[in-house]
Amino acid sequence: MMGDRFKYDFLIIGSGVAGLWYALHVADHGRVAIVTKKEQAESNTNYAQGGIAAVLASEDSYESHVQDTLVAGAGLSDPAVTRIVVTEGPAEVKALMALGASFTREAGALHLGREGGHSVPRIVHARDATGYEVERALLAAIQRHSAITVFEYHYAVDLITEHHLGQMVTKLRPDIGCYGAYIYDERADVVHVFLAKVTMLATGGSSAVYLHTTNPPIATGDGVAMAYRAKARISNMEFVQFHPTALYQGEDQRAGARGFLISEAVRGHGARLLNQAGERFMPAYDQRAELAPRDIVARAIDDQLKQRGDDYVLLDISHKPRQEIEAYFPTIAAACLARGLDMASDPLPVVPSAHYQCGGVVTDHHARTSIGGLLATGEVACTGLHGANRLASNSLLEALVFSRRAAKVAVQLMAARPINKAVPDWDDTGTERPQERILLSHNRDELQRVMWDYVGIVRSTFRLDRAFRRTRLLYEEVEEFYQRTRLGSGLCELRNMIAVAYLIIRSAQMRRESRGLHYTVDYPIPVDGECRPSFV
Repeated sequence: MMGDRFKYDFLIIGSGVAGLWYALHVADHGRVAIVTKKEQAESNTNYAQGGIAAVLASEDSYESHVQDTLVAGAGLSDPAVTRIVVTEGPAEVKALMALGASFTREAGALHLGREGGHSVPRIVHARDATGYEVERALLAAIQRHSAITVFEYHYAVDLITEHHLGQMVTKLRPDIGCYGAYIYDERADVVHVFLAKVTMLATGGSSAVYLHTTNPPIATGDGVAMAYRAKARISNMEFVQFHPTALYQGEDQRAGARGFLISEAVRGHGARLLNQAGERFMPAYDQRAELAPRDIVARAIDDQLKQRGDDYVLLDISHKPRQEIEAYFPTIAAACLARGLDMASDPLPVVPSAHYQCGGVVTDHHARTSIGGLLATGEVACTGLHGANRLASNSLLEALVFSRRAAKVAVQLMAARPINKAVPDWDDTGTERPQERILLSHNRDELQRVMWDYVGIVRSTFRLDRAFRRTRLLYEEVEEFYQRTRLGSGLCELRNMIAVAYLIIRSAQMRRESRGLHYTVDYPIPVDGECRPSFV
């Protein structure tokens, strides 16, 4: 099962906007490898509907965007990081446009949408398929660059550190370094050694640990899990954002089908939330009504469902002209029609669904982690921007800003860090091909249901303790299976999902208050005074 040894200046794990934007900015300085566990276009970026929040209008201001972000972050966003992202973001959007990304215009000017938590319209978008358009433009540029090689169906198993050189590695050791990664080649069924001077984690989020999610199945938290095993600092994992409005799909929903996202922009365009009695309920929860931040809207929907015993609420934009709806939301309208729903004439059934990881691998202002030679950007990273709740459409903006900042640091690191040739090949001595694959599917299903039932929108100490006990048993079962079994992507994903679930649960147990996306019935009031991030 031993594969080849590759040597690159820059290794990038992940092929969303964060990894691709970074790749384009380091490719003129060395050889670049992008490894992605599925096709290169399969990422959370590709499914992003809403857009990119940026101050581009004369009636907008940096200060307004900063304040909106800090308010949404519920006291936990880093003001310095927030100002960096807000002030540097517009230039990144313009650079994307210069690269070939095409955004929606009206009368020759960019059309700026509005979403929950934003005080003014500032969302740059490509109708309702912004992520797809950004990914298209970036992949086209990647393919034109001769220094970049993309490895599809290559799964990152573990980051290579001193641990693999036979040394003791702890979180307190200041000189830990990353020298690349062990990469499983799914098609050849071998494990390659990818050695690199600088390694970038751009693996996206972890919402697939939940039964209901708007993310693709690949969002299994691989980057956070690998970084945690490598002893990197991890923070704020209790803050899991549930998007308030994923299309409810009946029996398929209850069976765990991936939720189809109904963009925040639909509410920003005037859609109203109704319960099944036809009553508009959001004004009773927040004066901003449907334009309140996502954590507030998701909890309001959850409360309505529990009060009434319903499976879904209704999102109604049918009071808008059909032509307008189909012009602004063509992708959503077509997807709904394919499911027998006409959003121009009827309310849509919607439910909250796991959507975004606000915590992650801790980085500084230049995407450096606590491990030398290891950077992180995008959803996998915890930069301090999102705090306890991400403001809508700030994620792509953050990825663009920090990927460019990371590139500047990476070029300097690359010049100072040689390839570590002492790294051993992957050793699978004593392992055998898996005989009990049912264990993987059963345990994955159980993990997702435990997380959905006990670590969801509303939590309690009892539920978290129960979830901790169950995930501990799953960890022991899967770890024993992992030690005696030859690698496969399904096994690696399950192992990572269990690690991430543990981090979410432990972080939630430690935060004895309700703040932002973390709401517990046992501690419903935020703690006064300085709000501190959680570390696991």
